[in-house]
Amino acid sequence: MITYAPEELGLADTSPCAAIRADLKMCLLNSDCCKKDNKTPRECLKDNSCPTECMQLRHTFFECKRSLLDARRRFRGHKGY
Repeated sequence: MITYAPEELGLADTSPCAAIRADLKMCLLNSDCCKKDNKTPRECLKDNSCPTECMQLRHTFFECKRSLLDARRRFRGHKGY
């Protein structure tokens, strides 16, 4: 699995969860759904035709974004750092 950290590659997006978002994008773009079936990453996620690795990254990205909105977790820090 490819892991991107904002410091390593100098990602333009330095917001929280940016590294997880980059991993999810690359996972979807390298999947057979996008390459062979010529579907967009959004269509692959809607059809659930992407690999389980991408679905796990999607869930992790969701949890990271949810932690940004949760007032109790503001004091603990954001996930994805």
